[in-house]
Amino acid sequence: MKSVLFVAGEALPFIKTGGLADVIGSAPKVLAAKGVDARVVIPLYKPIAEKYFSEFKEEVFFEMFVGPRQCPCTVYSTVRDGVKYYFIQHAGYFERDVCYGYPDDGERFAFFQICVVEMLVRMNYFPDIIHNNDWQTGMIPYLCKVKYGSDDRYRNMKQIFMIHNIAFQGNYSSDILSLFGVDKTHFYDGSLRMYDGIGYMKAGIVYADKVMTVSNTYAKEILTSEFGENLETVLELRKDDLYGVVNGIDVDLWNPKTDPMLAANYSFRNFKSGKLANKKALQEELGLEVRDDVMVVGMVARLTWQKGVYLISQRLNEILGINLQLVILGTGESDAEYYFREMENNHKGQAVYYRGYNEELAHRIYAGSDLFLMPSLYEPCGISQLISMRYGTLPLVRETGGLKDTVQPYNEYTKEGCGFSFANFNSWDLYNTLCLAAKVFYDRPNDWREMVHSAMSKDVSWEHSAQDYINIYEAL
Repeated sequence: MKSVLFVAGEALPFIKTGGLADVIGSAPKVLAAKGVDARVVIPLYKPIAEKYFSEFKEEVFFEMFVGPRQCPCTVYSTVRDGVKYYFIQHAGYFERDVCYGYPDDGERFAFFQICVVEMLVRMNYFPDIIHNNDWQTGMIPYLCKVKYGSDDRYRNMKQIFMIHNIAFQGNYSSDILSLFGVDKTHFYDGSLRMYDGIGYMKAGIVYADKVMTVSNTYAKEILTSEFGENLETVLELRKDDLYGVVNGIDVDLWNPKTDPMLAANYSFRNFKSGKLANKKALQEELGLEVRDDVMVVGMVARLTWQKGVYLISQRLNEILGINLQLVILGTGESDAEYYFREMENNHKGQAVYYRGYNEELAHRIYAGSDLFLMPSLYEPCGISQLISMRYGTLPLVRETGGLKDTVQPYNEYTKEGCGFSFANFNSWDLYNTLCLAAKVFYDRPNDWREMVHSAMSKDVSWEHSAQDYINIYEAL
């Protein structure tokens, strides 16, 4: 049985800031069901300790040096769905209100990575493969192959580095290498150098045995200057070891037949009545005009340029001139939040903006909407379009990354498709595609129904992707 340790900055069901947590919460569970000894290690953040600490078991305590300082580290564990989760505890570094965004993030995750590597020998647990995820883990392949490389147990472990979003790289001053107990040799030879400092993500790309990302299209996009974020030349050197595997979703959690957060459960067999019941409940909850004959358009996202929110604000008057209702849930850049607050103030009953994140409301938006917006500038994979299809809510996406890989656009001649898409990052293209979606919704109900059937029939689970993971593991 292969043993795989997933290392990440977050994981469901314990904590989430983005799609990384969904992946680390779902993929190991499916791999475990397929016979893989899959385990996960993340930091023990304050919100996790407050909610789950009573169920944790202490695995090991040790002290280690992070630069000149001797730091205590306690590793706790628990088991969920056949997966063992480890938690790295350090009050000073991790018992804070949020996961990331602090001035000392470089130091915090230097400690985390050193502790992960040290805990392996302390627990005499050396997996076949370490599956590292994003910049918070990028130095682990380097540590195992260089600093600890004289120990066969470390050197023989295979290393995967997975890029979930190349825009976040963990770039710091070269002086941070002293925290890892190594000199600047690999800064001066260029293997760790990023700009005038070092890059955690670059280290992962350079020193891992295989590099993965979360969709086939994104794997190609990051080889270009448009999407490579100045790592495209490094990735070009590793392109023979670069794999794109699209994410899945937890189909037990996201299931309109059993979802307890919905006003009415449904499948395709009773889709019409189920959708109408959830639409009415959503309209009543959010103060929209209660109408069953209007197309409800939903969006659940971080309100940032990357997510295409300004394409919406640039054409807001035109979009609201279409016969539709618009629901937006999320937080983000202040300009975007302002636009959508004004949208709601000026269009009461037709448009609503919920500032913040509400998990239960997100479920109800997926179920109560007819169309789901994801006009992203780039999207490594995307989870929301998979969820929306699962709930029979057709996604409208820009053709990038995983959105292009997972959403087959409507073809008005063959009647095939499970959503709508546009190619150029342009507000008029978004508007025109929304007009097409509205035309199909109102004038071609049979086409819409066939698309809903295609969307709800699509396998968005982790089954195929997990097998792709296993194939890559076996290749190692």
